[in-house]
Amino acid sequence: ITVANGDVYVAGYEHNGTRDAAKYWKNGTEVVLTDGSQNAYAKSISVYNGDIYVAGYEFNGIRNVAKYWKNGTEVVIANNSQSTGALSITVASGDIYVAGYEARGNNKVAKYWKNGVETSLSDGSNLAYANSITVANGDVYVAGYEKNGIIYVAKYWKNGTEVTLTYNSANAFSYDISVHNGDTYVAGKEYTGSNNVAKYWKNGTQVLLTDGSQKASAQSIFVVEE
Repeated sequence: ITVANGDVYVAGYEHNGTRDAAKYWKNGTEVVLTDGSQNAYAKSISVYNGDIYVAGYEFNGIRNVAKYWKNGTEVVIANNSQSTGALSITVASGDIYVAGYEARGNNKVAKYWKNGVETSLSDGSNLAYANSITVANGDVYVAGYEKNGIIYVAKYWKNGTEVTLTYNSANAFSYDISVHNGDTYVAGKEYTGSNNVAKYWKNGTQVLLTDGSQKASAQSIFVVEE
C-alpha cells in the first residue's frame, strides 16, 4: 500500500474462478494487470511523479517470471531459465529499484534490480529472499532473510553489505524496511520456541511488539514525524 497526493493505492491479486489475476486498487477502484490466463501476483506498489509502478510475478506455463507494470504496461525484469519473483518496488530520482529472488536449484538467491540490472545479495548456497527495498540519500537498503543451513536469519543489506539482525538459535524473518532521519527500521518476527513474536529492529536493536503468548508477525513498517 502507498498514498500519493491523497490517493490510496493497494497492490494484490484476486482469484477469477480458475486463476489468480494481479491487480491494484486506487481509492477502491480496481485496475487489472493480467488477463487471468495464468497465476499472477502484485506484491508491491509505488507512485512516482504521477506514474504507478507495481511489482510482482506471473507464471508463464513453466516458471514464475519477475516483472513490474508501469501504468499498467508490463516490463519483464528477469526472463531466464530460472524462476524469479519481484516482491518490492521503489522509485528514487527516476531510477527503478525492485527486490526479489531468483531460484538456484533448491535454493533462492536474494537480489535486487536497478533499472533492470541485477545485484545478487546472497550466493545461492542457501535459501534467501529480498522482501523489501528502499532508497535513502542514495543508499540502497534491502530487508530479507536467509537460511544458514539450520535456521532462518533476519537481515538487511545496505548497498549490498549484509547486516545480521538475529544471532539466536531460532528462526527469524524480516519483511519490510524503512529509513527515517538516518535511522533504519526493519519489521519482522522471531520464533521463541512456542510462537512467533512480532518485532521490529531500530538500528539493529529489537523492539518487541507481542509477548509470545500467541503467534504474531510484523509485516510492514512506516515512520512519520511526531
